[in-house]
Amino acid sequence: MTEQRVFLQPAFILQRRNYRETSVLLDVLTQDFGRIPLVANGVRKLKSNTAGILQPFHLLSISWAGRAELKTLTHVEIGNNSPVVNGLAVYSAFYMNELLSHFLHQYDPHPDVFNIYYKCLSCLANCSSLESVLRIFEYQLLMHTGYGLALEYENEAEQALQTTKRYRFSKEQGLLESAHGNISGAALHALKEQQLTEASVLLEVKLFMRSVIDSHLQGRTLKSREVIKQIYKKSTK
Repeated sequence: MTEQRVFLQPAFILQRRNYRETSVLLDVLTQDFGRIPLVANGVRKLKSNTAGILQPFHLLSISWAGRAELKTLTHVEIGNNSPVVNGLAVYSAFYMNELLSHFLHQYDPHPDVFNIYYKCLSCLANCSSLESVLRIFEYQLLMHTGYGLALEYENEAEQALQTTKRYRFSKEQGLLESAHGNISGAALHALKEQQLTEASVLLEVKLFMRSVIDSHLQGRTLKSREVIKQIYKKSTK
């Protein structure tokens, strides 16, 4: 296999875990190469200044090399205009990271997803509505990874969606009219236009998007959901 060498690629760390005595394994979202696995050798040594940089939500410029699937990090620096995510927004950002790990295959380039993720992190950092940012991120992630939702027509009857009717999602059939559906046509229109400002609409879209995402996860669970649930419980006591 030919050795790959890449220099100063814009990237975000999705996950990191300790490896051996002094190294770290990284799951990294890059602008032009998609998700890639990297090993950062020796960064946990006492004299290393790199470990503090290799954190989620920092916009980085990274270089790597290697012949195997697992590449070796050779250089890293903080990029310009890196978002600063803190407070409750951190848990929302971890949720986005977990979705990316599930919906993106390694070495499958998605520059649009990288840009969407960067934009949504910046919105979280600027204290935008967390729920609105997450719903828009979910919608756009599905759209750009081959799971896009057709929000103009009911699939079974091939009729335009009506704001006064309710709908449900079927993985096999798409949107179906249902008196007991978890979302209205009005909320679907708001999602399509990405205009999620009303609390009642946000709740409908949240339940709807959860059903859509769960259908694609096929029984796999998202750890970040439970963490966010517990955090919000504590914050409302």
